[in-house]
Amino acid sequence: MKNRGNPRKNSLSVCTERDSKSNLWNSHGDASGFFINCITHLENANIALEQISQLASPDGDTMQRIAAYFTEALADRILKAWPGLHKALNSTKLTLVSEEILVQKLFFELFPFMKVAFVLTNQAIVEAMEGEKMVHIIDLNAAEPAQWIALIQVLSARPEGPPHLRITGVHQQREVLEQMAFKLTEEAEKLDIPFQFNPVVSKLDNLDFEKLRVKTGEALAISSVLQLHSLLASDDELLRKKSPLAPKNLNGIHLPGVLPINQSTLGELLEKDLVNGHSRSPDSATSSPLSLSASAKMDGFVNALWGLTPKLMVITEQDSNHNGSTLMERLLEALYSYAALFDCLESTVPRTLERLKLEKMLFGEEIKNIIACEGAERKERHEKLEKWVQRLDLAGFGNLPLSYYGMLQARRLLQGYGSDGYKIKEENGCVVICWQDRALFSVSAWRCRK
Repeated sequence: MKNRGNPRKNSLSVCTERDSKSNLWNSHGDASGFFINCITHLENANIALEQISQLASPDGDTMQRIAAYFTEALADRILKAWPGLHKALNSTKLTLVSEEILVQKLFFELFPFMKVAFVLTNQAIVEAMEGEKMVHIIDLNAAEPAQWIALIQVLSARPEGPPHLRITGVHQQREVLEQMAFKLTEEAEKLDIPFQFNPVVSKLDNLDFEKLRVKTGEALAISSVLQLHSLLASDDELLRKKSPLAPKNLNGIHLPGVLPINQSTLGELLEKDLVNGHSRSPDSATSSPLSLSASAKMDGFVNALWGLTPKLMVITEQDSNHNGSTLMERLLEALYSYAALFDCLESTVPRTLERLKLEKMLFGEEIKNIIACEGAERKERHEKLEKWVQRLDLAGFGNLPLSYYGMLQARRLLQGYGSDGYKIKEENGCVVICWQDRALFSVSAWRCRK
């Protein structure tokens, strides 16, 4: 990737420098102030969103793009007060598997974050599996073969010779696993490494651990990349089934059987949503930002991983608090972290159709899920590293510090991107990957405590 000079200043630090013709920032000073103002005057939401939409643009500068996707998310939340209207407007929306694969590929190519995570994960596996003759790796998100192709190449050059390698890949889409199996088998045959691929077509929240086929006598490593946070949503569905409430919309507003759509009603609903915006979400019992989430599904899953007695487990997650108990908290956290991602793209990637697709189909949908959704529908429940440390520690895992050599490889990789905006920080043996000073992703390694 070409060096396009020093990275731009973080968008949120330059909001006051907007063009004088834009009223979007002038009276509020920064983006967070603007969106707070929009939420805290919800009786004027329709007018406010119309004004923002005129100033926002999905192909403009960083803050114009951020405004476009956050206003869309806020509008989507408001529309959910009328489920029929919301469903009608989204009835023809199609998401093709090929598009999902494409957008994940773009994320891998345009950012260094996953490459850094893969380098750190592979190095941890190589060090943990030194001298092992039977190695089994479970990939809980088997979507990118590049990681394991690189590992196969390293293992083939071991002084003691390569191990017998078995990779179990978990993914919802069979065709993704078929592509993975083909590419990894081809590489293993080329390097003459004994290799097996075990595909498991499944969502994470209903994974049958028996299908992982863990065998006695093999050294086991588990890799989870941006997956575990979604399990926090599953408990909301369980709680709702156990304690059914009166019909609600997704903002926690009780709706009568017939709701005439008029300005008065809209104003009343938005005023009620204002209260909800600062109070706990309907599912806040499982999403407290101040204490560890009481999540039966997550606890059961992590305990099941511990039961497999892996020699090593490496977890990569978004390092953001997008699982706060109030809408306002989630909105502000999301605003800052996604502004950093959009600013990163603006600083390092040309304005192409591929960049627009990535922002719309990945980041735009994540923002919408964080802001507009509640309950089991809200999957993007990203949490900070300290929460994962606490959760895994309680489950019986001990932190395994990532090695100096792994960190060295990661820093060299970032230097190759030609921008000093990318940084990695070490936190108690774990790694946090940043854009400027904003932490965006964390990588941590674990072992079973006896």
